[in-house]
Amino acid sequence: MSAKKRVGVLISGRGSNLQALIDAARSPDYPAEIALVISNVPDVQGLARAEQAGLATTVVNHRDFPTRQAFEAVLDEALTGAGVELLCNAGFMRLLTESFVASWLNRHLNIHPSLLPAFKGLHTHTRVLEAGATITGCTVHFVRAAVDNGPIVAQAAVPVHPGDTEDALAARVLQAEHKLYPHALRLVASGQVHVEGEYVVGMPQAEGETALFSPPLPGTF
Repeated sequence: MSAKKRVGVLISGRGSNLQALIDAARSPDYPAEIALVISNVPDVQGLARAEQAGLATTVVNHRDFPTRQAFEAVLDEALTGAGVELLCNAGFMRLLTESFVASWLNRHLNIHPSLLPAFKGLHTHTRVLEAGATITGCTVHFVRAAVDNGPIVAQAAVPVHPGDTEDALAARVLQAEHKLYPHALRLVASGQVHVEGEYVVGMPQAEGETALFSPPLPGTF
């Protein structure tokens, strides 16, 4: 097996998607390893998850810097110093400048709790319910300067149930995220997919791996 890609993970909170990546990376045949976890918020649960897994962690508190550029310079220095090749946002709640995005172009993934390009931005589940949608889901995409834009790597569909609350729907989508993110990172880290223009293209995938997860059976998510 070729050398595993070194991954940096950016977090701001509880780190449940980080945990999904940690669990996936424990597999000997997984093509990525987590080299560094960075939080912009001190003392969050995600840092404890990473430390429990024996991973390198650091805090780069955005409040300690006068500008976004100054914050990102330290962020980039930490990632580069750890030999990070791929970057994953996992509940990272900071907007990044065009310069930072450009420096990590096509090496930087994000997960969003909707089927993009629908329902970009915040308060996603509330807006899904208000719109009367019957299917929602989650998307892993390459990061671009515009919020929740960029070439789509993989998506998972999740049904909206009659009588769903925001919390119930969010919990069901989060279960899908925990399966989708490791899957998408595997595709990118293994070289099965790459970006051409503003689209993700790739080689035929192994049986059982698809770039688009089918709508799940009832009770799956």
